Amino acid sequence: MIGTRKLILALAFPLALSGCVTGAEYSRKEAGFISVANKTATVTAKETVWIQNRNQARSAAAQVKSLLARTRTLDVETAVQIALLNNKGLQAAYADLGDSAADAWQSTMFLNPTVSIGTTGMGAPGLEAFKTIEGMITTNILALATKNRDISIADTRFRQAQLTAAVKTLQVAADTRRAWIGAVASWENVGQLQRAQATADAASELAEKLGETGAMTKGGQAREHVFVAELAGETAKARLSARLAKEELTRLMGLWGTDLDYQVPNGLPPLPKSVVRRDTIEAEALRNRIDLQVAKLELEATARSYSLTEATRYVTDLEILTGFETEREIEDDETKTRITAQVELEFAIPIFDTGKARMRKSELAYMRAANLLAEKAVNVRSEARSAYEAYRSNYDIARHYRNSVVPLRTKVEEESLLTYNGMISNTFELLTDTRDKINSILLSVNAKRDFWLAETDLAPAIYGGGAMKASAETEVAAASESSAGGGH
Repeated sequence: MIGTRKLILALAFPLALSGCVTGAEYSRKEAGFISVANKTATVTAKETVWIQNRNQARSAAAQVKSLLARTRTLDVETAVQIALLNNKGLQAAYADLGDSAADAWQSTMFLNPTVSIGTTGMGAPGLEAFKTIEGMITTNILALATKNRDISIADTRFRQAQLTAAVKTLQVAADTRRAWIGAVASWENVGQLQRAQATADAASELAEKLGETGAMTKGGQAREHVFVAELAGETAKARLSARLAKEELTRLMGLWGTDLDYQVPNGLPPLPKSVVRRDTIEAEALRNRIDLQVAKLELEATARSYSLTEATRYVTDLEILTGFETEREIEDDETKTRITAQVELEFAIPIFDTGKARMRKSELAYMRAANLLAEKAVNVRSEARSAYEAYRSNYDIARHYRNSVVPLRTKVEEESLLTYNGMISNTFELLTDTRDKINSILLSVNAKRDFWLAETDLAPAIYGGGAMKASAETEVAAASESSAGGGH
């Protein structure tokens, strides 16, 4: 039995040692994360962390508290940084990265041998109880032969997991930026509607007083009153939309409890003086899109799997069995011991399953990955073009409202005020022109919001981390509904 134990240790020790040395890259707790953090930092200019213990959790929470304490009004860059530090879904994605690293680490280790020890030959009372001791160590030599291919497949999957975690990080950053823009634009709409509400209240009050003197019919009074009532409903809807938009931002930042006492600005930033030219945006996207790199690695991993299947087409399990047999006999009060070595080879004979079905599945998996990669390349080009087209066109639209529509409405209101002061027009004509100006301002706010959303979509189109939210037809339809609904 002592000899058996030495044999087991002699076989197991080099296998375990080899696995530990080869898997050192994957065994670290933050395996692969530094690459993810560096890759995403070049796009977002923000820090992200992988929280794996209580101290790291406390440090991240302290950073979030510090960012929130700087100002009660949260700007977009601070919101994105908080989300990258505090979003729990992002931490789950990093856990998936760790799981892939563990799989890659496991692939570097050899299979543990199977040890079996038994006895045969019970003796009569007074004689030796065990006459024969048999031991056997079994290991899969086919797994040893294909070890390098298994490691390369696991390494490819690990690199895929790194890129997937990077895509998730970029997605959280882009979604947070969009949510901040949506929340700020919603509250800006609420402010504009409240100004319109004040004007409508004044018109309604005037109509009531004129009705008391008989200068206005009941129908005219009712028209002014119903406008006030409808506008109150629209304002309430806009306020609800703004609160829900802020809640979406809160969810992405992972805030709750006392951290909810933050505010967003009442208005979006002004339009830039000019747009950024992106004449080579397709080439940039093909070069930098992380999800396209994931698809390339998927094709690589599938090709390696196909090669492995081809190598093991006929023999899927090939095991070598090494062992010994110790036999003791008592003859004429003399004990004789014989030790016999044993070597056996076990494998399945491919009579019924020749591996053709597995080869066919591998071929189809490869073709599937190749076609998905080709489709992804086409989509990446289209998404890049669409993103830049939306960015450029929304800038022109927003500038048109800012430079043409709102100034013209302001001019109409000023002229109406002059004719009112000259007693040429009445009060209701002046109030109508004022309401029309406010509606134009609402349209201008929404156009500015659409531009900043389109500007946010440029980075995902070039680097990944977000799909196009709607087609051009959907955006046009949404804009039409917005105009019909009073501009909000």
